[in-house]
Amino acid sequence: MKKNKDNGIRVNEQIRADKVRVVDENGKQIGVMVLEEAIRMARSRGYDLVEVAPNANPPVCKFINYDKYRYELAKKEKEARKKQVVMKIKEIRMTYNIDTHDLNVKKKKIREFLEDGDKVKVGIFIRGREMVHLDRAEEILNEIAEEMKDVGYVEKKPSMEGKRYTMVLHPVKQKDRGQRQKERARSRHRKERREEEGKEE
Repeated sequence: MKKNKDNGIRVNEQIRADKVRVVDENGKQIGVMVLEEAIRMARSRGYDLVEVAPNANPPVCKFINYDKYRYELAKKEKEARKKQVVMKIKEIRMTYNIDTHDLNVKKKKIREFLEDGDKVKVGIFIRGREMVHLDRAEEILNEIAEEMKDVGYVEKKPSMEGKRYTMVLHPVKQKDRGQRQKERARSRHRKERREEEGKEE
């Protein structure tokens, strides 16, 4: 008897129904058969009887090379896992009165995280009386968002979370990133042309 505890698929004698609707190895409907007879027919052709639609009445079973079928299922699951993007959320913290040098260091780190495909949560501490400097905190976050446009976009706009003014940046897809870089390059080119035309006048 085939063992298939990992995926829950019933094969041959594991099938519980007395009668099953049978489909052969070529996808042709054979009809409803007694389970034992269906298993014998499958084996006589070199196949296993695999339950493919257990909730049907009666359950639908097909003649399949189960070892090959299990291998194909595992291969598809592995490929699906590879395509799944595990996105981490990195956190960058700072104060509203951060100096230019330290801010540039933070920006560099944010860019690296976004380029690596991670989300970035940027938080600025605002305590008590410092609420009067909320405009400065928002100015810093907007400045960061603007400079990161080629590698990320604002997923969550600046807002208060406890004692922090936070914003979440989401990385752009590789192809989107390339498109945005082209758009920025074209924009710079148009700006340079306008400036040159202004000088000529």
